[in-house]
Amino acid sequence: MNIQYPQYRKYLNNKSFFKIISDKEWEEIQVVGSKHVLKNFSVKIMPDRNFLQDMTFDYKENWEEIEEGEYETIKNRVTK
Repeated sequence: MNIQYPQYRKYLNNKSFFKIISDKEWEEIQVVGSKHVLKNFSVKIMPDRNFLQDMTFDYKENWEEIEEGEYETIKNRVTK
């Protein structure tokens, strides 16, 4: 299957937003109270690979697909 990157997801509770950059890396924005914190991740161990695969292909129970615009709006709130 040929996947187009980036892909965008969020948790159903709107507490974390994800940008899947490739099959080996993603970024996550965590909403903690009024703060928005950005973290970058790279696949280094099998649980990370499984997490990224689930988020990409089997996301409907845990994540919601979102548009780039929604992700970028949240990213603009990241605490620097």
